[in-house]
Amino acid sequence: MDNRNTDEELLVKIGQHDDAAVRTMVTRKLPRLLALAARMLGDRNEAEDVAQEAFIRLWRQAGSWQSGRATFDTWLHRVTLNLCYDRLRRHREQLVAETPERADPAPDPEQSLSTRDESDRIKRALASLPDRQREAIVLQYYQEFSNIEAAQIMDISIEALESLLARARRNLRTALEETAQQEKAK
Repeated sequence: MDNRNTDEELLVKIGQHDDAAVRTMVTRKLPRLLALAARMLGDRNEAEDVAQEAFIRLWRQAGSWQSGRATFDTWLHRVTLNLCYDRLRRHREQLVAETPERADPAPDPEQSLSTRDESDRIKRALASLPDRQREAIVLQYYQEFSNIEAAQIMDISIEALESLLARARRNLRTALEETAQQEKAK
């Protein structure tokens, strides 16, 4: 399959059940969808399930895709985000029968590397953000969407996106400062 085909051309072929077009689309879009879902959910296995479901929806909708309403990339990322939110809601709704055992607070040898520690702190701080703030940060900084594209995906105005980003950066900074203070106190 020619990698120069546009997403819309691939969608037409996918709608005609062209296996090569499906493989090309998965190769083209999977890395970004996995990265988005992993950052939203904090779990690589869950992210893989979400990406798979997003591609199933793509396959089902390909035959009826109408260009002009939204860009394909915007639609696919919105579908992925919605699937992430569904999973996050399900996790919140599950009741825990007993308190889980606490993990050993001592760092394991692998986590002694400075970059790994910092990455973990950022991951925890990101996970502590409200969903919409985390979504804005992930789309902007990790998925590298422009403000216009991120606002379209989130179905909000650019001004609302910028406001979310400002609050998210402030909350991230606060969470990271608190984590640093707690680590110094240890």
